[in-house]
Amino acid sequence: MHRLFALPFRALSLATSLLLIGTSCDAQSPQEPSSLAAVENVASSEGAWPRFRGPNGMGTSPAVGLPLTWSEAENIVWKTELPGSGASSPVTYGDHIYLTSYTGYLVPGESKGSLDNLQRHVLALDRRSGKIVWNKTVAAKLPEEENIRDHGYAANTCVADSSGVVAFLGKSGVIAYDHQGNEKWQADVGSKTNGWGTAASPLLYENLVIINASIESESLVALDRETGEQRWQAGGIREAWNTPILVTADSGRKELVVARHGDIMAFDPATGDPLWTCKTDISWYMVPTGVAADGVVYFVGGRSGTAALAVRAGGSGDVTDTHRLWTSKAGTNVPSPIYHEGHLYYIDYNGSIAYCADAKTGEVVYQERLGRFDQVYASPVMAEGRIYYIARNGTTLVVAAKTEFEQLARNELSDGTRFDASPAIDGNRILIRSGKFLYCIGIE
Repeated sequence: MHRLFALPFRALSLATSLLLIGTSCDAQSPQEPSSLAAVENVASSEGAWPRFRGPNGMGTSPAVGLPLTWSEAENIVWKTELPGSGASSPVTYGDHIYLTSYTGYLVPGESKGSLDNLQRHVLALDRRSGKIVWNKTVAAKLPEEENIRDHGYAANTCVADSSGVVAFLGKSGVIAYDHQGNEKWQADVGSKTNGWGTAASPLLYENLVIINASIESESLVALDRETGEQRWQAGGIREAWNTPILVTADSGRKELVVARHGDIMAFDPATGDPLWTCKTDISWYMVPTGVAADGVVYFVGGRSGTAALAVRAGGSGDVTDTHRLWTSKAGTNVPSPIYHEGHLYYIDYNGSIAYCADAKTGEVVYQERLGRFDQVYASPVMAEGRIYYIARNGTTLVVAAKTEFEQLARNELSDGTRFDASPAIDGNRILIRSGKFLYCIGIE
């Protein structure tokens, strides 16, 4: 597998840092760091969060020293205003934080604008200060949807590695930049659109960039990491907003797994050859990204009926009768689950129930009614035995990752926009993105 690694901040020369700052474009002025110690702590961090749901794609981190509580007046290291809006999550690599946004049309809180003026922004921010280092604008390929429900036009999270960052912008294409913001290539993966927008994020495998272009062309597309040329394409990927995951079967075989309406599908990630399918019995489109452990993949999805299942990898053909381990009616429609020590943790997208389920059987261990908690579109993250659930109104519920429900904290942020992006763990800090700001949260 192509190795993703973070360059330690101390290994980056001062000259390189000055060069990156010197190439800034449309830089904003973030709130000054509230604590020099907090900045020094992250400067010594060697961890990276280089893709959607982190290094392992599971939303978990071994990081320690993260904040438990915060508010608009507590534990905010810095806060940077972003150009436009968006629901993509931040990722980190080297000195940078990468994310996308959009301007020109249907930006919440602004005048409607014109579809002709719609453009995306691929942004690099300095990890220490939050300063925008560079800002690359990409005009939308028209026609586009005249309205995207809830999520807007920048919901796909970037992926980064040692050679740079890759952004997926729906029908406007896939674009690769180096870490200085120089464009390396562009690729087209389809021209269709959807009223719910596009959301799946790129995945790196060896020398490939794998794109779930379900919306754009009902296919998975693998592009050459260095040139953007297409290496393989697999069709039939319908109503699938989830990001593909990689799983290692008991035999050692690598499998690329994605959920579509009605089925889970597995492919050889190197060639795109189909390996197996499994019926989900879920009657809805599939949004949450799966998780995997010990050769088993777990997916949740749907609003009613069967809403979760487990499938053992490694099969061939239709494995519904041979490899499907269990199904459950306890699931969720939007946020992805967390796997931890043989259990699955997730929250209903309405924010009304938090679940813990036994990963071996699917049996619900607890389902805790939360009372007044807003809708949840962001996928949770976990570190230090804590699960962080973020609601659309900016409230974060911190829950112990154990089989008895325990609320550790409830934190409030509010800036008049929606918090639809999944958080990222950056050393001993948490990055939280709203429709207007990127917040860096750390212990003062």
